[in-house]
Amino acid sequence: MGVMAKLGILVAVAVFLETVSATSLGVVYTEGGMVQGKNIRLGFRRHMDVFKGVPFADIPGRFEKPKRHPGWDGVLKATEFRKRCMQLNLIMTDTRGSEDCLYLNIWVPQGRSVSVDMPVMVWIYGGGFLAGGSMGANFLENYLYSGQEIADRGNVIVVTLGYRVGTLGFLSTGDSSLPGNYGLWDQQAAIAWVHRNIRSFGGDPDNITIFGESAGGASVSFQTLTPHNKGLFKRAISQSGVAVCPWGVNRNPRRFAEEVAVKVSCPTDHTMAACLKMTDPAMLTLAGTLSLSSSADYPVVNNLVLSPVIDGDFLPDEPQNLFHNAAEIDYIAGINDMDGHLFTGLDVPSINSPLVDTPIEDVKRLLAAYTKDKGKTGVDNAYSTYTSTWGSNPSKETIKKTIVEIGTDYIFLVPTQAALYLHAANATTGRTYSYLFSQPNRMGGVARPYPSWMGADHADDLQYVFGKPFTTPLGYWPRHRDVSGYMIAYWTNFARTGDPNKGELSVPATWPRFTSTGHQFLEINSKMNKNYVKQKMRMRYVHFWTSVLPNLPINISE
Repeated sequence: MGVMAKLGILVAVAVFLETVSATSLGVVYTEGGMVQGKNIRLGFRRHMDVFKGVPFADIPGRFEKPKRHPGWDGVLKATEFRKRCMQLNLIMTDTRGSEDCLYLNIWVPQGRSVSVDMPVMVWIYGGGFLAGGSMGANFLENYLYSGQEIADRGNVIVVTLGYRVGTLGFLSTGDSSLPGNYGLWDQQAAIAWVHRNIRSFGGDPDNITIFGESAGGASVSFQTLTPHNKGLFKRAISQSGVAVCPWGVNRNPRRFAEEVAVKVSCPTDHTMAACLKMTDPAMLTLAGTLSLSSSADYPVVNNLVLSPVIDGDFLPDEPQNLFHNAAEIDYIAGINDMDGHLFTGLDVPSINSPLVDTPIEDVKRLLAAYTKDKGKTGVDNAYSTYTSTWGSNPSKETIKKTIVEIGTDYIFLVPTQAALYLHAANATTGRTYSYLFSQPNRMGGVARPYPSWMGADHADDLQYVFGKPFTTPLGYWPRHRDVSGYMIAYWTNFARTGDPNKGELSVPATWPRFTSTGHQFLEINSKMNKNYVKQKMRMRYVHFWTSVLPNLPINISE
């Protein structure tokens, strides 16, 4: 028998053993019944069990809280993503999705033996409370919110969940007839389901981290503040969104509910709620469109009206008064350095055209819209704060960048700093961490509408957290794989230990805790090293929005 033949037999035996010992959960027993996912092979002795479309609640009643799933007989094949919750399509002319949408997806990494007691990370998607899905945008079956890279690299279980959005998720009359917050209750039901069932999948129910971006980041923040989640999860990460954002809570839900009622031919009197409950869900969804005719005078962020409400139940009080409920939760919150670009680009389109000047008047108009209840004093104070570094003859680029800074500060940065401060001030055992993500947008200076000075736009962080530079290497440079590796390391270390520096993955810089006195934060990008630990993020502007502006007299005469 020749050497090659012997080698052939050895290889065949090795392959055979590897296939026989493929670690897999097989059929998993959950409270609703048995589920079977798909086992995929990632490499030598590395497999992953993937469950798609596991129900965590029953088909929800319209404008009702989710109820427990009645269960099923036999084995549920959990191999396909379910439809997203009913929502508008991108151009808001039609609806997509279904009312039957309360499902979650689970990625479980497997080594030589079946995993047990794994940290669990539960993802809550963003989309302005109007859109989004547990699988994210799909391009050639490459789903944005696939948990595979995080689970594989960080050795954690990843769960993504669906929740109701738009009218069906957040419409409220401001009283008990339609209390609102249905989407938040859906998220809470999913977190509770994970807490009750994840042990069967190899997860540790006492080590759950929830994380999310934009409206999902604000949702994460709301989940830490509600009294309904005591003991269900241990840690939380908010990316570009917190409960105290100006768009986080709708203070006048009744007004919008009446607008929707008129559009679907329902009365606006005491029978309004009953009529809305009987209306076709697609009509209700279409009636909840966002007006995109924004301008510097009516910024798009003021149109996000389908948000959570203070209902006396999920949110018993103003968010800033509920931080005692998060005292034991470890918390990371941060933003992208040009998070406001996406929004100010809609309000002031000229910031994206290098050939068109942005008039200084637009800076004033945007500031006036953001400080409107303070009248002229507010605008004047804001204007002098933002133009103090301009000199007598600001360049075109300086004016454009200032508009992005104003939007970023008002919509994201300042509220996030406030949330971090409130978390740290109320914390007992919970740790607090702050970051600024600054990896420049990949289209910056390459394609319009991205100017050459672009930093990280809103949602630019998602591809890196979900490891896309590894999944689709051709679309990225090595530096993008670096920053993706750093984020996955910090995020999964934090999920494992509550400290982003300690865990199974090494990190490029030690990230200090945020304290009410030092305000330290970590700047995250591909060039980062220990010099990227900084403090007092945009302190002057945070001080303006949180101290100077609120203490100016309210101008009634305007």
